[in-house]
Amino acid sequence: MVVHSAATQDRDGAKLVFWLLRLEFSKRLALVYADGGYAGALLDWVALFCVFALEIVRRPEEAKGFVLVKKRWIVERTLGWLGKCRRLAKDYEFLPESSQSMVYLAMINLMVHRLRPEAKE
Repeated sequence: MVVHSAATQDRDGAKLVFWLLRLEFSKRLALVYADGGYAGALLDWVALFCVFALEIVRRPEEAKGFVLVKKRWIVERTLGWLGKCRRLAKDYEFLPESSQSMVYLAMINLMVHRLRPEAKE
């Protein structure tokens, strides 16, 4: 996971994420799902520099109103979990590095509570 400033375009930030994924998980990672906003030149970049495939998940064109889009709910659910963390509910952090650390702490807390659910606060 990488947190960058809001001044960084999502597609540019994705290159850093994908490069780190390539270094860390090249033997296990085969497919990455991405939103339609990441289509275009990023697909070519991933094909050239990464060992995994990038699949763009799109909303069906014929869909009207709310439609549950394949795999997108995983990201939305995770963002909902992170939003329950008081420190992540607002942009309190000044540096992207401290924001990234808070996301790690929130997910560690979630995993620990799931591994041992009887240990309530």
